[in-house]
Amino acid sequence: MKLAFLFHPVKDLQESQQYYEGLGMTEAWREGNQVLGMSMKDCEVQLMIEEDEHDLGPGGVFLVESVDNFYEEHETKLDFVKSPCTIPPGRYAIYRDGTGNPIRIIDFSNKD
Repeated sequence: MKLAFLFHPVKDLQESQQYYEGLGMTEAWREGNQVLGMSMKDCEVQLMIEEDEHDLGPGGVFLVESVDNFYEEHETKLDFVKSPCTIPPGRYAIYRDGTGNPIRIIDFSNKD
């Protein structure tokens, strides 16, 4: 697992983008009008802001080789709150750690 993004749910994507740009971040990528990646100078990890998953709260998004394989290997050991699903870059799932924090996992299996 490798930390790829720090996830923050937001109420207004455009307003949040302006806020983070004011802090010196720049748009790295976008998926429609709901998800945006922000780059920070000299930092490999990006901030991902999204108008979704408010009830789960912020947390890390970790890159794994295969979300489906990770899920199969850990399904009975971890508290998955979102089963693997397809998103534009690949597959995505969410589980909670021992104290209830959301841990998001992603793979880029749909990238060219």
